[in-house]
Amino acid sequence: MDKIEITNAEKVLNVNSACLDDSTFTNVSLSKVLLENVALVDTKITDANLSGLEIDGAQWGGAYFHNIGLPPEGHPAYDPEAEQKALRFEDCDLHNSLIEDCNLSGIEIVNCTTTGMKINGVLISELFKAYESSRRSFQLSSGL
Repeated sequence: MDKIEITNAEKVLNVNSACLDDSTFTNVSLSKVLLENVALVDTKITDANLSGLEIDGAQWGGAYFHNIGLPPEGHPAYDPEAEQKALRFEDCDLHNSLIEDCNLSGIEIVNCTTTGMKINGVLISELFKAYESSRRSFQLSSGL
């Protein structure tokens, strides 16, 4: 396979029906790039600003997201005034997934199947049952 090196240049690449396997992009701006009908199997993205990223119609079984968010204190790009923009997951199959050690404050879950979903080992269905039971007990004791 031919190797092409582009260094310290501003270029627009139009690539069609090509194999770029094992390519490396370092210190590169790829803003507003369109990747359509691509295979990114085993691709790794590190230290990237993905603000405004949209992924549509993707297969992501086995994907691993970690250390996602604004740069932490001590990082050269840390900004104590910066505010994390909200993320949105819509029409995604996340069954059997694990969300661990994440800040989920302010999250809203709407029209989602939660069968078998647990929070800290407790089934959501059991939490709802306990909530409804305590609510009924409160209503009865309050005469409501």
